[in-house]
Amino acid sequence: MREAIEEAKKSAKYPFGAVIVNRNSGEILSRGVNSWVKNPILHGEIQAINHYVTLYGNQGWNNVALYTTAEPCSMCMSALVWTGIREVIWATSISGLRNMGIRQIDISAQEIAERASSFYSPISLVGGILANETDKLFSELRKKN
Repeated sequence: MREAIEEAKKSAKYPFGAVIVNRNSGEILSRGVNSWVKNPILHGEIQAINHYVTLYGNQGWNNVALYTTAEPCSMCMSALVWTGIREVIWATSISGLRNMGIRQIDISAQEIAERASSFYSPISLVGGILANETDKLFSELRKKN
């Protein structure tokens, strides 16, 4: 999660960062940071997925986990479902972001996973990891804008 936080700090406007790691070794395989200024759908998770595919191709999804500074939005969680990444760990929740005034579609990552249960079965969807640190990042964002 600390590496996802470091990625997030690279985005002055939206501190959403993500890393994809090998579940067995913990090796970081890919990184992503929100690039909304270039393209509104280039969220940190999407960037990390794209970077992973560039490096390793569209394979190996069962052996990776994604760490992200905020609960994946409905678009990003749907992308994670389609890739088959079954372990997703985040810090700040969607409800936490909304409470800070950061626009989010009010659909949880868990709800997306449940609606895809006919073909997607996550190993773990875990939130709140280092949320005290990411909450501070997002709170500082709100003060700047």
